[in-house]
Amino acid sequence: MTPARLVLGVDPGRAKAGFAVVDSDGGVVARGIESIEDLPVRLTQVLAAGEIDVIALGRGTNGRAVRRLLEGFGLPIHWVDEFESSRAARCLYFEDHPPRGWRRMIPIGLQLPSEPVDDYAAIVIARRYLARGVTPPPPN
Repeated sequence: MTPARLVLGVDPGRAKAGFAVVDSDGGVVARGIESIEDLPVRLTQVLAAGEIDVIALGRGTNGRAVRRLLEGFGLPIHWVDEFESSRAARCLYFEDHPPRGWRRMIPIGLQLPSEPVDDYAAIVIARRYLARGVTPPPPN
């Protein structure tokens, strides 16, 4: 079996969810944040645009409800542990948006992103799934 071409990582939350499409090398193809109500419509568009083989879903807040929304897509869904994913997401955020000016003097660990990082948490979840080395079943 070949490894997943693309993984859809989803970071579920109460009001919103982050999502990210990650290739088998861990590169980010797409990412975003949607309200739970709008998530199915947005993910329908995301899934139509690429060859996504599997969904990696964070096993956290509202995970079961989000899983029910995702089951309609007909893709294998795998639970992924979210331990420390928020901290890892902040680190990814600051890699993409390094502090400028006087903020460079403050340690990253003491700073907070200026926007939600649910999409970066979804990247972390997708990469954790890929790190497992699990291969999805072949498409039908």
